[in-house]
Amino acid sequence: METRLTSVTEPDGVPQGACPLGGGNILRTGQGVPAPTDQAVRGNLPSPAGFPFAPRLWREARLVRIYGPELANGLALRAAGKVRSRLVGKRYRKHVQLTDFDPFDAATAADPYPHYRELLAGERVQYNPKRDVYILSRYGDVREAARNHDVLSSARGVTFSQLKLPFLPTSDPPVHTQMRKQLAPGFARGALVHWRPMVDELARELVGGLLTKTPADVVSTVAAPMAMRTITNVLGVAGPDQAVFCRLSNQAIRITEVTLSASGAVSLAQGFAGFRRLHALFTDRRNDGLLGESTVLGKLGMHADHGRLSDDELFFFAVLLLVAGYESTANMISTLFLTLAEYPDQLRLLAQRAELIPAAVEEQLRFVSPIQNICRTTRVDYHVGEAVIPAGSLVLLAWGAANRDPRHYEDPDVFRADRNPTGHLAFGSGIHLCPGTQLARMEGQAVLREIVDNIDRIEVVESPEWSTNANLRGLTRLGVAVTPRANA
Repeated sequence: METRLTSVTEPDGVPQGACPLGGGNILRTGQGVPAPTDQAVRGNLPSPAGFPFAPRLWREARLVRIYGPELANGLALRAAGKVRSRLVGKRYRKHVQLTDFDPFDAATAADPYPHYRELLAGERVQYNPKRDVYILSRYGDVREAARNHDVLSSARGVTFSQLKLPFLPTSDPPVHTQMRKQLAPGFARGALVHWRPMVDELARELVGGLLTKTPADVVSTVAAPMAMRTITNVLGVAGPDQAVFCRLSNQAIRITEVTLSASGAVSLAQGFAGFRRLHALFTDRRNDGLLGESTVLGKLGMHADHGRLSDDELFFFAVLLLVAGYESTANMISTLFLTLAEYPDQLRLLAQRAELIPAAVEEQLRFVSPIQNICRTTRVDYHVGEAVIPAGSLVLLAWGAANRDPRHYEDPDVFRADRNPTGHLAFGSGIHLCPGTQLARMEGQAVLREIVDNIDRIEVVESPEWSTNANLRGLTRLGVAVTPRANA
């Protein structure tokens, strides 16, 4: 995978792939990300004369010292795992099909669905020797594995990098149980009702803006600002640093692309740099009292003030919610426009039956899952039918494939707004079900209501550009022309 530093300016003045909330490039595979300004990450603690940035440098050095070894350890575990698999894995390969399916392949990441159909037509368990990973793709097997947290551990990392930072996704009970309990009040359905007027107004503003500048890029005009402005307001980090949060969120997500390769080393360095800078920016806002008492992080901060959360724990909650809340929701919204362009009859159906909007959002989540896969590690030998996945193995749960399994969904490669695919796996399943599901649904429904009320037709006017992240599926650019609804 080639890594380049590029900045291509589009006709509307926004750099290709740029964060719509401010200048600079958001990170895509193959692009670099500029660091935020010194002012944006400057600490407020007293500094030695002539060295004003000492607190920031000290914090970054501390973060590297504490969590850098975890990154190195994850890569070491992957290397050791490959050796182990060569020595003992062959005797477990009965009823396991070899596959070359590789989510890190750029062509596969850009269009994984033909490869998913091959996986789904094959054996229940498949193995990629290049990546040393076992793959589950069938709906029933993926759902069962996701809910079997006693046997399939998340604490050893949920991506190929096997990064083990103190996140909610990379924890097992009882640690996970305690983290979930601390986070739950801020994302309960009742707590999110407070944010609905803001979400509805934001959707109205952004879709209205699309109508006035058509043709336009849906990602920079609607999807990215909708997701970022919502999550930063809900978390309590909205304000002048919003564009910086946007850039660093995209940079930090490179951690998920770490592999034992030269490109993986680049992803490691860039991803960790994003985490360092987010840590500095977040710490400054917390020290300045800018989180807000009614926000999710403001409420969590009260736990920190009372000794129930450390500053680092609070920061990792912030990174998890910021990155997950932005990336997955922006992906859902951008691909929703593409789906409605490809299925104009379904947009007409929704105009006639607006009560189907919630079901249509669920169908979109199934049809183009924003998170395509996640990993687990087997604690003991794990049986799937007649196949056995040996203890200590990395297992990829292919959400995107499971949501297209013809054993579970009729005509799975067709978008049907009235399907209401209850039980889809776009948000995971079991104890690791995404905590932000209600907020994402609220945003998706708000945008879709504005589309249905105001747009008669969506036409794609240039080839869609997809991210090539191995775990996430979303658009980096989608140029569309929209036809306003006559009675809008």
